[in-house]
Amino acid sequence: MKQGQAQVIRLEEYQVPFYLAESLSLNIDLADDSTVVTSTAKYTRHPKQPTATTLALHGELQELLSVKLDGKLLSEGEYTVDDEFLSLSNLPESFKLEVSSRIYPEKNTSLEGLYQSGGKYCTQCEAEGFRKITYFLDRPDVMTIFTTRITADKASYPVLLSNGNCVEKGDLENGRHFAVWHDPFIKPAYLFALVAGNLEHVSDEFTTMSGRKVALEIYTEAHNIPFCGYAMESLIRAMKWDEERFGLEYDLDIYMIVAVDDFNMGAMENKGLNVFNSKLVFASPETATDIDYINIEAVIGHEYFHNWTGNRVTCRDWFQLSLKEGLTVFRDQEFTADLHSRPVKRIEDVRMLRTHQFAEDASPMAHPIRPSSFIEINNFYTVTVYEKGAEVVRLYNSLLGQDGFRKGMDLYFERHDGQAVTTEDFLAAMSDANGADLSQMEMWYNQAGTPEVAVTMDYDAANKTCTLNFAQSCPDTPESNDKAPFLIPFKLALINLAGEEIALQIEGETADQADGHDTERVINITDATQSVTFVNVAEKPLPSLLRDFSAPVKYSYDYSTEDYIFLMQHDSDDFNRWEASQRLAQQLILQMLDERECGVAIGVSPEVVDAYQQVLDNADLDPALRAEALSLPGESDIAGLVAKADPEAIHEVRKFFMTTLANGMRLSLDAQYDALNTNEDYTVDAASIGRRSLKNTCLAYLSLIDDEMIHQQCLAQFENANNMTDRLAALSALADTDCPEREQALKAFEVQFNDNPLVMDKWFAIQAASTLPGTLEQVKALQTHPAYDANNPNKIRSLIGRFAMANLVNFHAADGSGYEFLTDFVIDLDTRNPQVASRMIRPLIKWRQIETQRSALMKACLERVHKTDGISNDVFEIVDKGLAG
Repeated sequence: MKQGQAQVIRLEEYQVPFYLAESLSLNIDLADDSTVVTSTAKYTRHPKQPTATTLALHGELQELLSVKLDGKLLSEGEYTVDDEFLSLSNLPESFKLEVSSRIYPEKNTSLEGLYQSGGKYCTQCEAEGFRKITYFLDRPDVMTIFTTRITADKASYPVLLSNGNCVEKGDLENGRHFAVWHDPFIKPAYLFALVAGNLEHVSDEFTTMSGRKVALEIYTEAHNIPFCGYAMESLIRAMKWDEERFGLEYDLDIYMIVAVDDFNMGAMENKGLNVFNSKLVFASPETATDIDYINIEAVIGHEYFHNWTGNRVTCRDWFQLSLKEGLTVFRDQEFTADLHSRPVKRIEDVRMLRTHQFAEDASPMAHPIRPSSFIEINNFYTVTVYEKGAEVVRLYNSLLGQDGFRKGMDLYFERHDGQAVTTEDFLAAMSDANGADLSQMEMWYNQAGTPEVAVTMDYDAANKTCTLNFAQSCPDTPESNDKAPFLIPFKLALINLAGEEIALQIEGETADQADGHDTERVINITDATQSVTFVNVAEKPLPSLLRDFSAPVKYSYDYSTEDYIFLMQHDSDDFNRWEASQRLAQQLILQMLDERECGVAIGVSPEVVDAYQQVLDNADLDPALRAEALSLPGESDIAGLVAKADPEAIHEVRKFFMTTLANGMRLSLDAQYDALNTNEDYTVDAASIGRRSLKNTCLAYLSLIDDEMIHQQCLAQFENANNMTDRLAALSALADTDCPEREQALKAFEVQFNDNPLVMDKWFAIQAASTLPGTLEQVKALQTHPAYDANNPNKIRSLIGRFAMANLVNFHAADGSGYEFLTDFVIDLDTRNPQVASRMIRPLIKWRQIETQRSALMKACLERVHKTDGISNDVFEIVDKGLAG
């Protein structure tokens, strides 16, 4: 790919299709060397295109065999075909088109369209994979009824699955068989799915709120069946929750999930037949961590929730991707919060947003949750579209309340069931259902960047008033330097010197009007500058700001170290208590970085150590929250706060801070660890997860102390653990420690789990993230390990991705070796799997944020990729923006 060759797709150029498909019948004949696909579609001219007579069907990597128009076989002169389209002209208002073509799933390493994985056929059609299966209008605003007939060798592929309900199946000659699936609900081509293989399944049943019985099936290879129980339980919980929270009932007779090892994504919500990355299905205490269990439940829920928010109501075009993904992420976040610890879930989501999405907003890849243009749509399956999109949906919930949000959702489905719609349609449903003016919400869809709110406070002791002043702004981003004000619901409280929250009455309100707001208020910031005055404030308070992270913004306030310590001890908002611990650590680490650069000896005061120890020792605080408060901001988070960051300095200062805390809190860490290290029976519930989290946080701190007894303590936990959470925590602690126990534990783990691909991914990832010297050479060596597969996305992410994205100090080695390694890897991977390659290259586009010497080396590597002949659109777009932004 050379610069200028890639086509830019723009939202403003959207046009409705010339024709719509009333129905589509697929005949897919699977064979060992190739597959023949015959599609028969009935097309009708779009009512908004009354004079259209041409049709261009998407199609890639196919051998066209024949084209029939209303039963007549067309000659080559009656159509045109190239690498992207099959085009026909002089067409009537309505007609039937039959197209037959040959494809080669066995050679499809891109894992898009129809491909083979572990001896079975499967599909991935979102966003534009269906065009690699047959010629069709592969766009989300063309929705049709699918009927799919699959034919295959029965001995090799006894299970034949597709969307909808199975309406016919039987045996054929020569050991072959067939199955016919019919989906009664219209859907776009990206939701098509097919799976064929030698699979077993676990079964269950769910009775919907209207009394319909739905068969539930999870398919995988026979040896993985014992690991599917938790996924099935999660599915049933999700179906029940969606009925109770949103009144949404499943609509088909069967709901199926298939687990595959080779998958570019986490999972895919194909109507009635979800295809899942196996790491998000299989679980047992011996092989899966607490995080794995929570993620499995969340993603099972996410894909199920798509049945309505994505399938029944889908996107008009790919610019509206956050319409389904942001909304469904919000729904799965609420699902997890309702079933587990809501404060911990909120902390986890915000940490992820700040670490990854805020960084994306500050990079050349910054884009609104509804982008205005793209070259390759796969590049916009981003944390901005998903996680920031979810935060924007959460704003409606904050502004309208849970009941108002539900009213908006009900109207949205009432208006748009069976349609492909836009973000404006969602906003209108929320507004109309509640009689609310939400027009300013459009700014969240159309403007990129993270808004920043500067807060100051004026206290008038004579009049007992407290005024909070807000000034919002948004940094420049590639698409705009002139940002209009956002609508920002800003939740806050005021705390007095006794640590008590003050009743909040806004100036001009009567006591009756203020009644019911109690001590917490949400101020809707709508202007560039805005103030609110509270009356009857007897003494100067300390504000607790942006509680529960009520909007996806950054805020600043002139808090002192003492203020943060006070909030850590007294704030009743669990999120803000955690927030105070994070901001205190950030403030001190940034201060020490400045001191280090000036040659001043760095240190941590006893008052700070005592503040963290009080959190650790606070038995009234949930163990999970204590663990979160003790888990300091990561190196990447700190780097995002520093102009021209020096990764080595950040690593050293952060480690010094944590080691100082570990030494200062050692007695309490030992005591807490011993009290929690009971080896209790493993259960997946919030209380048990919290206890394990605090125990392993204590162990992580203790492992920073250079003490042979602690090394042995880590090894003992590794060897005696009755679950993967504790075993992996101990291994992680040892992996960052230069001691004999490290190699002993790594070898023992390899021997025990060498035949389990998903568990070996954890082994690869732990070594790739090690901050010890020589990690890059270890990563290179692991690429030749028998358990590593250079074509498997999970393996690539666990080893190469983990090194490049989570190992700041070693990836950013001063000699540029980490950059060169990643560049060579991406150029090679791009020839096989452009989608994964485009994700691997992203650490290099942050070159402007790194200090000068390293920055030049990173840029040179990007330029090398940019000049590579034949580079894919996927990688080209990322690199091009990285260099130009």
